[in-house]
Amino acid sequence: MKLFSLAFALTATSTLRAAELRIGIIGCDTSHATEFTKLLNDSNHPQHVPGAKVVVAVKAWSADIPDSASRVDGYEKILREQWGVKFVATAEELCKEVDAVMIESVDGRPHLGQARPVFAAKKPVFIDKPIAGSLKDAVEIYKLSKSSGVACFTGSAYRYYDTMIELQKADAGKIRGAVSWGPGPKEAHHPDLYWYGIHPTEALYTVLGAGCETVSRSSAEGADVVTGLWKDGRSGTLIALRNGPMPHKVVLFGDKTVVEQKPTTHSYAPLIAQVIKFFQTGVAPVPLEETVEMFAFMEAADESKRQGGAPVKVADVLKKAGWEAR
Repeated sequence: MKLFSLAFALTATSTLRAAELRIGIIGCDTSHATEFTKLLNDSNHPQHVPGAKVVVAVKAWSADIPDSASRVDGYEKILREQWGVKFVATAEELCKEVDAVMIESVDGRPHLGQARPVFAAKKPVFIDKPIAGSLKDAVEIYKLSKSSGVACFTGSAYRYYDTMIELQKADAGKIRGAVSWGPGPKEAHHPDLYWYGIHPTEALYTVLGAGCETVSRSSAEGADVVTGLWKDGRSGTLIALRNGPMPHKVVLFGDKTVVEQKPTTHSYAPLIAQVIKFFQTGVAPVPLEETVEMFAFMEAADESKRQGGAPVKVADVLKKAGWEAR
């Protein structure tokens, strides 16, 4: 019986990989919705990602965020007219027509509510950044994924840039610490770093991984500097640039040498390739536990700011958000 079950599972997985997956999008108020669809649906695109096609969407947006409300109609038109995407009214309807779901609402606040019917329908889900509008909601998404047995993944394109992969392969010796800088404009309805600071934060976590214990933050008009201390003695510094030029880069400090990330050509294709692989295998390339800690890092930075720059324990903000220590 066990051999039959194993053979059936392997056959089902192979069939899923061979077939073109049907993808549904929830939230059409960001260029990610149209750009991701272009990469998947246009087989002639030079960076085309095979294996899936966006076929249906739910038009969702946030009236109190100008970057959402002012753009959603234009993106809906592109999805309908250029890519033949069908629109339905609810996530429940969408889930009946797809194999997997991408939640693309630019606003993190509705993500938990948008994800609930997807988990209930047992569809693997990619939730675009930020995974939620609060640490409490991020923890709840983690709990729902675990209790439902439905795979969930979120990630920044920064994590998969060629230059980031190259940086991680560099022989710097034992890593003592890292510095990541990049854009950090704020949005009034989100914690300070969730809006754009998530990108350089994820870049920092890409090279250091989980394990941050304390966070402290200093703020100025043009930038915030956030310092994390990892349990193994490493340090990670985030510089979130608020205005002016906002380049991004990661620098690794090893006991052999210092290595800098090379200039990057922006592309969503490596991220989307990871998303499709995730949909095919059910294995997230970044564990949700690490994602939750990353959002706790950013929440601890806000708490440190409220406390005048005092160090804040990541475990404390996690506990306050409903996280159960493991």
